[in-house]
Amino acid sequence: MVREFLPPGWAVQGEKGIAFVVTGPSGAGKSSVIAELLRQDPRLVFSVSATTRPRRPGEEHGRDYYFVSDQEFSRLLERGELLEWTEYQGYRYGTPREEVVGRLAAGRDVVLNVEVRGALAIAQAGLPYPVVLIFLVPPSWDELRRRIQARATESREALEERLRIARQEVSHIPRFHYLVVNDRLEQAVEELVAIVRAERRRLTTWSG
Repeated sequence: MVREFLPPGWAVQGEKGIAFVVTGPSGAGKSSVIAELLRQDPRLVFSVSATTRPRRPGEEHGRDYYFVSDQEFSRLLERGELLEWTEYQGYRYGTPREEVVGRLAAGRDVVLNVEVRGALAIAQAGLPYPVVLIFLVPPSWDELRRRIQARATESREALEERLRIARQEVSHIPRFHYLVVNDRLEQAVEELVAIVRAERRRLTTWSG
């Protein structure tokens, strides 16, 4: 209906599938924020990534990640079934291509939770669909350290390594479209909801 108001060659971005890529340092709270965003917006669908890292308490195969062996991950790479992949603290993470491309082609909006390098790789993958990059951070470095320590799953050496990696990751913030501070979960989700709504109404010359 809205097309009758637009000149030829123009469209509203939300008429096609949009990839919302959420990233940030470990401990930023990406999983919690995304879970609540998905609950509030049934039009969004989550892209489950594959990983070789061990499952954490409470995580489920196929819901949080596809937990695979190193051999299976290598087979996914060889068959070209990963849209992007990266290595983080000795484990590999990747985005199954069909999890994203198939759903975007069907007109669904997809939310991805990936590492920073993976997010940038998706933006550069040449997908014929809009890709929105969102960087999530905690309110301070002290809070980031506290959140990682609260997991009680990290040795002191692993904690310091995560913080070192986080300092490298935040240097890429200027390459993203949006920055969201996750101080209070409700506020962070509210900002993400606003981003999703705005991007769906963005005018574009992309015709798909």
